[in-house]
Amino acid sequence: MEFRENEAIYLQIAAYVGENIMLGKWPVNEKIPSVRELAVDLQVNPNTVVRAYEFLQNKEVILNKRGIGFFIAADAGEKIKGYSKERFLGNELPEFFRNIFLLNISMKEIEERFEKFKSETYQK
Repeated sequence: MEFRENEAIYLQIAAYVGENIMLGKWPVNEKIPSVRELAVDLQVNPNTVVRAYEFLQNKEVILNKRGIGFFIAADAGEKIKGYSKERFLGNELPEFFRNIFLLNISMKEIEERFEKFKSETYQK
């Protein structure tokens, strides 16, 4: 995973977990990787993963079953979509709008590229 410098790593890890949930790679009620497993996979400090998991637990996306591990909550998909949508609309979309305005990119070009992206990325 490539981390961006303009956002806290724990939030990027939380987004990574959320993406896996939304894509169905990590199903509802299933156990997710342990803190140590994910820290090794992502090559980060385990404390950073703990912070990401605590963040997701506070958002009620994952549940901690003491002594067993973390599990995907029943309504995790909807909660993560709601949180992610709010974050995107508040933080990333204004930057996107600024760039398309400054670069004079048409909505038609955006739509065409979005459709191409979807077909190449998620229609496989």
